[in-house]
Amino acid sequence: MKAITLNTFGGPDAFELSEVPKPVPGAGQVLVRVHATSINPLDYQVRRGDYPDLVPLPAITGHDVSGVVEEIGAGVTAFAPGDEVWYTPQIFDGPGSYAEYHVAAESIIGKKPATLSHLEAASLTLVGGTAWEALVVRAGLRVGESILIHGGAGGVGHVAIQLAKAIGARVITTVREANFDFARSMGADVVIDYAKEDYVAAVMRETAGQGVDVVFDTIGGDTLARSPDVLAQLGRLVSIVDIAQPQNLINAWGKNASYHFVFTRQNRGKLDELSALVERGQLRPHVGATYSLADIALAHARLESANNGLRGKIAIAVV
Repeated sequence: MKAITLNTFGGPDAFELSEVPKPVPGAGQVLVRVHATSINPLDYQVRRGDYPDLVPLPAITGHDVSGVVEEIGAGVTAFAPGDEVWYTPQIFDGPGSYAEYHVAAESIIGKKPATLSHLEAASLTLVGGTAWEALVVRAGLRVGESILIHGGAGGVGHVAIQLAKAIGARVITTVREANFDFARSMGADVVIDYAKEDYVAAVMRETAGQGVDVVFDTIGGDTLARSPDVLAQLGRLVSIVDIAQPQNLINAWGKNASYHFVFTRQNRGKLDELSALVERGQLRPHVGATYSLADIALAHARLESANNGLRGKIAIAVV
């Protein structure tokens, strides 16, 4: 089968299009013909060598799959050949999704929502699971609460806006002015141009000085240190960014704030919850650009660029 292999860590040109053996499903596993995958910041972090001890080379990377079951291993009961499925491969535990075929444990696979194309479904598995873990499992966002979502036009951010609205929260988000209409179309109640206005002042103005119940950090920087300035009492912050530099969190103490750090865990339950929202018309990923598997280096270079002009996700057509 054709696959994109990473033989050395580095820039987008580190990828090679290769012929590798087609995997065989073992007991409790499913062989999937991959129709689409997508690109996430995690993907270029892995490629450039941020996690060298967890990614033995050569490697097939990639963290989203939408495709069709081709073969099942012994003991598999939830799926049959021909089923359309979607999932996030188990990160740092075997080959990823940049290939024509992928093998995964039955327990992490879900039935693809019928209303999504493969390109759309592959654009939702990792970011959707991440947003669910952050807002529902960790932050415990509730009806009537308020949330500040940083980076609302991005892959995780635009999904988080929709999820927060489905929960019944008031959503404030930071985007560039060019993305105001896009963020509003996702459901944002208040949009802030972070390039032109200090978001702390804007949030306090929009909440009449009360602050928000939840901050969702998708951007890093000094968000951990500044978030207490926008959090209400007993507020919660959830970050999906691995921030290396120390930050002073003394102000979080005065707010009785709780901080949560999320690295997505794979399971079918989250996918089924997301599917329900998709089928109700409350959630849909936005595919901002599509590339072929052979052009995955171009997709990586674009996502990694600071001024990429993207909204939502980059999808990769494998078939």
